[in-house]
Amino acid sequence: MILAALGCSGVNLLLNNCSAFRQKLVSVVPKGAHHTSWLTVRAGTQQAGTDFGLHIDWESQANETDVEAQIRIVKSLIARRVSAIVLAPIDKQALVAPVRQAMQNNIPVVILDSTLESDDFLSFVGTDNAGAGRLAGRRMGTILGGTGKVAIISSMPGSGAISERERAFQDEVRLLFPGIRVLGPQYTMYDAGRAQEAAQAVLAEHSDLSGIFADNESSSVGASRALKNIKGNNVKLVAFDSTPELVDALKSGTVDSLVLQDLFGMGYESVRAVAMKLAGKTPPLRTDTSAILVLADRLDSPEVRRLLFPKSPAAA
Repeated sequence: MILAALGCSGVNLLLNNCSAFRQKLVSVVPKGAHHTSWLTVRAGTQQAGTDFGLHIDWESQANETDVEAQIRIVKSLIARRVSAIVLAPIDKQALVAPVRQAMQNNIPVVILDSTLESDDFLSFVGTDNAGAGRLAGRRMGTILGGTGKVAIISSMPGSGAISERERAFQDEVRLLFPGIRVLGPQYTMYDAGRAQEAAQAVLAEHSDLSGIFADNESSSVGASRALKNIKGNNVKLVAFDSTPELVDALKSGTVDSLVLQDLFGMGYESVRAVAMKLAGKTPPLRTDTSAILVLADRLDSPEVRRLLFPKSPAAA
């Protein structure tokens, strides 16, 4: 038979009619696929798929800055009539129309991580990025004693999450620490190598630089590498997200502090919202998965270890 020949394999148009795959198909479209942050989000979505009986399909463009490729992916998912979409939009404006099209075709869309300039989606799940930016701003102002010059090493313009972090960081510093001058942002397109070069360039241009705020994983890794190469470095780095390299840099003092997100929980809760909708229930319009500021002396605390080494809520 045709279905037997196909093996009822994962993603094909006959999925919903295959007795071997009675699960609903939920397609997750992240910004990227290779950074540690997105691998952790992916683990959360897969665990939730297991817990809620949903088949999770991970659909990512090759380049984290390729807006057009992400739009094409969303449109292809609409054509395939998937059960639901979880989307981390690269651009807060460009993805509005494809998301609206999905919703109009009765395909619920949960927005993950970065907001859209629209309310036409099922639910938003992610960090309070403005709150996280303010958290970083307060830390920077405190450790600099309210004076100095600070650079922002960022990823790309147009991202809802990134723009919220940048704006909130700058607003908090200006409000509470008017003696600090904020430079930037320097956009490095989610490339750690470019972030390192940008940090090195701003350090060379501003010999009196006091601090750097890096607002995403690749920028944090790049800025950390730049500072690690400077002997007698006194520049304070407040960074976003975690990798083993960044945790080591925090321990060594190259990084002053890390803003940690609950990335596993972000992935898990986005699929939970889909599961609620598919079960005929109404998920929350917004789920804040929180963020905390971590210093080296807090790395062994239960709260921090939960974020660094996450596990399923069902197993907790």
